Parts: sequence; structure tokens; C-alpha cells
Amino acid sequence: MKTKKYAGVVVPMVTPVNEDGSLDTLAVERIITSFADNGVSPLLMGTTGEGNSVSRDDALLLVETAVKARSQWALLHGECSMIVYVNLTGNCFSEQLKQAEAYTQAGADVITATLPTYYALTAEQMENYYRCLADSITGPLMLYNILATTHMSIPLDVIGRLADHPNIVGIKDSERDLERMEKCIDIARGRSDFAYFCGCAAHSARALELGGDGIVPSTGNIEPGLYSMLYDAAIAGNKKKACELQELTDRMGRVYQEGRTLGQSLAALKIVMGTKNLCEPWMLLPLTRLSNKEEESIRRDYRLFTATEKIKLLKEIRAELIELKGEE
Repeated sequence: MKTKKYAGVVVPMVTPVNEDGSLDTLAVERIITSFADNGVSPLLMGTTGEGNSVSRDDALLLVETAVKARSQWALLHGECSMIVYVNLTGNCFSEQLKQAEAYTQAGADVITATLPTYYALTAEQMENYYRCLADSITGPLMLYNILATTHMSIPLDVIGRLADHPNIVGIKDSERDLERMEKCIDIARGRSDFAYFCGCAAHSARALELGGDGIVPSTGNIEPGLYSMLYDAAIAGNKKKACELQELTDRMGRVYQEGRTLGQSLAALKIVMGTKNLCEPWMLLPLTRLSNKEEESIRRDYRLFTATEKIKLLKEIRAELIELKGEE
């Protein structure tokens, strides 16, 4: 059983917006409520959340709205285990410090940060950036490694040294390299003060089997409960069930990801979420909505997926997990 403070399922939340690009606060409340109902936490303004396109004012409003929604859920249901992770954006260090302080004051629990992206950085510069950030902010810091958007990879030896910093609590690693993932998990294994979160949804079950502490799946925006179940099965040592859930969530992800660029897949994700009345399909520039024809195709594909696969499998999985928990 996991005992680390930072562990479990963290969903990189979409940023729901209105047609004019302003934050859709009611949609934020619905999504956060869905997460709380299923025992997962949000990562705000990451890649899935179009973080670098969110205005400074809306970014703070997003954090405030999410924290308030968590508190409202707790008032109705009792204590809420949700941890609010918030990602820093931009390349100006002094502005990032202001962001971090504002988010922490608004109730964010953990600050995450990708590498600044305008310049290609040396390993020494990467380490220095994170040390300066960790030394300067009030809240705990989590490293966020994502080669696909920063076009840089934080070296493993740098991660190992940064893991010793008292204010750096973990890493979200979104590379698809399985060998690297195993080595990164080795850095976190046996430590109570540094956690490994797998940011590649397709490797969720494998990462947990190897001893990873958490997973960060974008498809969790649609079905957060499936990833809670995957996590619980993996932690309980039920490899068969974890793999079945991995296959199911992978198929679900393909409904909106397959054949699309990253930006297009985020637009498609909002379309699927719209079928569940979670948010509208509007995007922040430079990203745009898909064509009407493609949007309808995505809705049709998701309805077909739900009808033919998800309902039957969910009933089987839930029954088996209830039985498993009863045997513990």
C-alpha cells in the first residue's frame, strides 16, 4: 500500500472556456466534482489544459474555482483527499515566482514546472533553474518532464540530485521511453520524500507494477473512475485486472487521439467531454475547434465505444474489484 503523501491518480485537466475564450467556471466546478466523486486529483494548466494559452487573470480564477469546488464537495461529502496541482507557464522566472505565490495563496497544494522552452538548455542550466525555483517558492515543487512540447529531456542524473532538494517532492515524467521510466522509478523507490508519476497514460499499469507512485492520464478527464480502478488494482497486485483496465482506457483514448496532432486531440477530448455535459468544445488560440463533420464523427465513435464495450466491461470490473476488496 502506498504511504507517500503524493501518490494516486492525477488527471491533467482540460481548461474549459466559453466561445469568447473566457474561463467557464461552471464547467470547472462540474469537472472538479467529477474528479472528487472518483477520488482523483487535478493538474491545472498542464499540456492538456492549454496552460500557456491561459491568461494570467483566468489562470488565478481557475485555481480559485477549483479549490472552492473541492471545498464545496467536502462540505457535502466529508473530507476530500484531492490535491490540487498547478503548473507554471511562460519563460520569465520572476513572473513564474509571482504565479507560484498567487496559486499557493489561492489554495494550490503543489506547484509543477516544465522547463522554460525558448532556449535549448544544458543539464547544468536545467538543474540550476529547478533549484532556484524550489528555493524561492512557498509551496512544494514537482518537476514536470515532457519532451514532446519542451523538446528537452531532464537527464536522470539531474533528477537524482534534485530529488534530494527538501522542497522538490516528485516528478511527472511524460516520456514514452520504458527504459528511462524504470530508471526514473528507481530514483523514487524507497524514498518517502520524492514521488514518481507516469505522465504517459499507455504505461500506467506498467509504471505502477514497477513501483511508481502515481499516474497522470489525460483520458481521465472522460472517465476518472476507470483510472482509480486501475490504480487500486495495480496497488493490490492484481496485474490481470490492471492490464484489462489499461487496454480498455487505451481503446478509449484512441477515440479522440488516433490520427490527430496533440492540439487536435485536445479539441477532440473536449468534444467527448461535451457528450457527458462536462464542458463546451471551445479552444484557446492558437488551437482551434475541429470541423463540424469531425466533431460529429468523434461523438458517434464515442457513443459506439460506450455501447459496445465500456458498459459491459465496467460491470464486470466493478464486481470483481468489490470481491477483491472484500477479501482484503
